[in-house]
Amino acid sequence: MAKAPLDLTSGPIGRNLLLFSLPILAGNIAQSLNGSVNAVWVGRFLGEAALTATANANNIMFFLIGSVFGFGMASTILIGQAIGARDIAQARRVVGTSATFFIGLSVIIAIAGWFMAHPLLAAMGTPAASLPLAEAYLQIIFLAMPTLYAFAFLTAALRGAGDSRTPFRFLMVSVALDIVLNPVLIFGMGPFPALGIAGSAWATLVAQTLSLAGLLLYMRHKRHTLWLGRDDMRLLKLDLTILKALVIKGVPMGLQMVLISLSVILLMTMVNQYGTDTGAGYGAALQLWNYLQMPAMAIGAACSTMAAQNVGAQRWDRVRGTARQGVLFNFLLTGALILPLVLFDRQLLALFLPPASEALDIARHLNHVVIGSFLFFGVSFVISGVVRSTGAVIPPLLILAGSLWGVRVPFAELLQPYWGADAIWWSFPVSSLVSMLLSLAYYRWGGWRKATMIGKPSHAEELATPSEIPACPPSPVADPDAALESAPPR
Repeated sequence: MAKAPLDLTSGPIGRNLLLFSLPILAGNIAQSLNGSVNAVWVGRFLGEAALTATANANNIMFFLIGSVFGFGMASTILIGQAIGARDIAQARRVVGTSATFFIGLSVIIAIAGWFMAHPLLAAMGTPAASLPLAEAYLQIIFLAMPTLYAFAFLTAALRGAGDSRTPFRFLMVSVALDIVLNPVLIFGMGPFPALGIAGSAWATLVAQTLSLAGLLLYMRHKRHTLWLGRDDMRLLKLDLTILKALVIKGVPMGLQMVLISLSVILLMTMVNQYGTDTGAGYGAALQLWNYLQMPAMAIGAACSTMAAQNVGAQRWDRVRGTARQGVLFNFLLTGALILPLVLFDRQLLALFLPPASEALDIARHLNHVVIGSFLFFGVSFVISGVVRSTGAVIPPLLILAGSLWGVRVPFAELLQPYWGADAIWWSFPVSSLVSMLLSLAYYRWGGWRKATMIGKPSHAEELATPSEIPACPPSPVADPDAALESAPPR
């Protein structure tokens, strides 16, 4: 029997939000641990040049994943709204169209990226000592893009249906395999040759492929609601209405991640100008910052799904409650991580750098400057997740663009002649504060409640009788109580 989606439109908001977000958080932490363990192998045993190489290559990988982030989020919201409206048929149509779209896009990116690896890294100003290493690593990462994209899409779809546990289980399989395979393929063990830094990328490719295969087999075996079997192949045909929503709503959300990744790449280019030690220190600090982002990203993803289901069910009181609880959990969880990452930063940063490295003091200094900004980042991420659940995707994009490219990048660029590298580090808290304030203002006074995600379905002619389930959920309407809403979350 098919596994029923989880209902996030009833029950205690705080409890359900926390329970739904915990597998996401655990998965994010596991991914960060995976990246950190890999960085230990690369940085401690292959040296600073290799660590700088992976930092540069991973920025491009983040850009690639971020470029399809919007389409995945659009799928999550469309599925969430359909589930909230009790329209399982529409949710499955979204899955079919999204799967076809993702597969085609990932293959194109993989082929193009293989040939573009060197020019991209060179354009970033990757240090000469690190460039060949970064290219060898990045080319294999491009080959992994189809499986990475497919897994990300299935994760988004399952979360939209209220299932965060299944993706977590198979993410753990991928992480475990990646950790085990890294030293095996880097240094060569048993029948496997020593591949150096490329071995770390091959470990990611193999682990992700096996995990994806396991997830697909599991969904088939359990007859999951969103599983498309042999009899459902017609659903893989592109539904133009759904495809239009994926593109129109997904592109602005994807542009948010693109803007983030481009700013990170530009800042990395600035950092590279200060030499290998500063680049390695920045790369080591990034490993710690990954953990600081995890609570906000998990809670934001959970808020987006919960809000989308409640938008589909027209439960605006629960949408408001989701936003309030999400902001509260962000402060509690992110704040709980900041303290140990400050108190024990020397010991933690030393895991990623060779003993007596000059990069260690650089990493500690920039960490102390930047770390507090993740509280502000968390509020923005949670609020954006809630307002996007209706289809309001342009204002969060404009807020992000203004805070990054109107504040962070100019701040770092213009003040470097006076502050040196400190201008780069201080640009983080300044821009994050601006983003938080603008996000809260839009949540309180913006028109996001009136937004819609999808128009009239292209299959409307199939709806022969009123007794059939509607093809799509009712369009979200303005919250009649919005004007009476108290102060925004703090």
